[in-house]
Amino acid sequence: MTAMPANNLPLPKYHQIYLVLREQLQEGRFADGLPGELALMQQFAVARVTVRRALELLESEGMISREPGRGTRPLAPAAASFTADGGDGQGSRAHLTGLLENLVSMGLRTSVKVLDVDTVTASRAVAGALQIAVGDAVQKAVRVRSTKEGPLSHITTYVPADIARQFGRRELARKPILVLLEESGVKVGRAHQTISAKLADAVVARHLDVSVGSALLAVRRLIYDDQERPVQWLHGLYRPDRYEYEMQLSRVGSIDAKVWVSKELSAQFH
Repeated sequence: MTAMPANNLPLPKYHQIYLVLREQLQEGRFADGLPGELALMQQFAVARVTVRRALELLESEGMISREPGRGTRPLAPAAASFTADGGDGQGSRAHLTGLLENLVSMGLRTSVKVLDVDTVTASRAVAGALQIAVGDAVQKAVRVRSTKEGPLSHITTYVPADIARQFGRRELARKPILVLLEESGVKVGRAHQTISAKLADAVVARHLDVSVGSALLAVRRLIYDDQERPVQWLHGLYRPDRYEYEMQLSRVGSIDAKVWVSKELSAQFH
């Protein structure tokens, strides 16, 4: 298991654990209950008192319930939601071409390790994003992409099963998924993307060669075909020391209402 260096963040260990568990709770990761104290001690390589302090913080915020004999369970987990881009469809497709081409180029210039590929039932969050029914079959693929300097990103993708039957582990190890979608007959149209921050949990930290609790760039990207059907939902975690997201901005509008708009998008990695 990956230990948490005492000086990695200017936060006590229990608070680092609290932040990681809070993010996972918000994502609905513990629908069947949280791991026990012993499992958390082993995962984060800390003492029981440290785990208990983290759980006490979560309990004080009303995020978990701790009952003797019943374990620790989440309370009213926040439902993950996805709001689609409401802009002009044709304009979005034309504008995003450069970004999609850039992402394909990045895939061709990096190496990838496929950790897992499986057909699973769509959760509420996945179904909502892909506009399918809860329980419908989707392909879930988990990959780590690397540059010559080392691991760059931990990527999880969800693709409707009727599209994903055209490719599997072998194909995902050889080609960018956007290329595989096109080869499967999908005409990629536009994408909607959000970028935020996230803390590395024990699993992701091991694959990206960082410490548990390290800050990562979190990318969520929903790809649509040219008929506005969602065809892929991506969750990406990127090392900020090896990945940059660059935008060129221009000012438009009248003198008293000028705003910044993106003119060009690119993903840089090193």
